[in-house]
Amino acid sequence: MWIAKQELPASAAHPFYTRLNELLEAEKFDEFAEAACKQFYAKKMGRPSLTPGIYFRALLVGYFEGIDSERGIA
Repeated sequence: MWIAKQELPASAAHPFYTRLNELLEAEKFDEFAEAACKQFYAKKMGRPSLTPGIYFRALLVGYFEGIDSERGIA
């Protein structure tokens, strides 16, 4: 069975995370995180990793939701 992503119903986002994303984007968090972590990322080595902004946002979600491991977050 195959369902295209566009055909899946979208649920409303939680207001807390909507506001958090607005604040992070207003403060240019992704650009800040990329600049701060640039020295630790290789230009080309294996599979591309998550961008630092997405990685730290995932850690924030894990913290707020009480998920205490990266495996649990994934």
